[in-house]
Amino acid sequence: MSQDNAAPAPAAEQGSRNFWQRVGAALVLAPGAIAVAYFGGWAWAVLVTAVAIGLFLEWLTIVGAARDFRVLVIGCLTLLVCGLGLIFDKPGPAVLAATLGVGGLAALGDQPRRWTTSGLGYAALALIASILLRRDPDYGFSALVLIFLIVWGSDIGGYFAGRSIGGPKLWPRVSPKKTWAGAIGGLVLSLLVGLVFALSGFGKIIPLLILAAVLSTSSQLGDLFESAVKRRFGVKDSSHIIPGHGGLLDRLDGYVAAVAVAVLIGLMRGSPDGIGRGLMVW
Repeated sequence: MSQDNAAPAPAAEQGSRNFWQRVGAALVLAPGAIAVAYFGGWAWAVLVTAVAIGLFLEWLTIVGAARDFRVLVIGCLTLLVCGLGLIFDKPGPAVLAATLGVGGLAALGDQPRRWTTSGLGYAALALIASILLRRDPDYGFSALVLIFLIVWGSDIGGYFAGRSIGGPKLWPRVSPKKTWAGAIGGLVLSLLVGLVFALSGFGKIIPLLILAAVLSTSSQLGDLFESAVKRRFGVKDSSHIIPGHGGLLDRLDGYVAAVAVAVLIGLMRGSPDGIGRGLMVW
């Protein structure tokens, strides 16, 4: 057998191993995230705050600012205060803390301000949106589960459609492996999620299908955004904390974008205490 014919075997074996690592990690993390979201309250707020700090630290590692002590202190304290404010049902001070923290990083003049402030804003957005959405006592949990499933559907549908169909690349300069087939496959599976929710009595079919399409598109754009940041700094994975997935940023980039858009829609149609209702009830 020629060397050219034998070469793809190790790559295929590595791809299969990576796939099963992803499946194993998902089977552990997904039920845990849903369980904590179900309990809500301080448990969900603590988890989200810890994850937001992790997102910020990974972002600093990507942009090369992880050793700047002032940036670390300002950023982590900002997210901690923001999380505590939301735990004690004080969204106003939480948003103020995030604003002051981002402003504090922007005021530092001897470090890459644009990237560090963007990272803190990104993590704070994930934190605030996730907790505000869950505060809705009637629709917060179901809205979060809908977002989880749409984001996971976008990822799973994109993975299998992209690998089985292939075809033209979506944005090769940013993410060489993503294809238009994968993007469409992720969208289709997300629409199925929206349809199942509608048929289960969580809302009307057409609005939930439109919502699923918007959130799936947001999730995929969030994924591309994180890929663009990593490519800008020549980084493959944000970390190696999750087997088969890389880091928290690699796993949650789509979720951060989707939950931010979901909260914006919910606020436009509801109130800070009824974001889930504004999102789900049309």
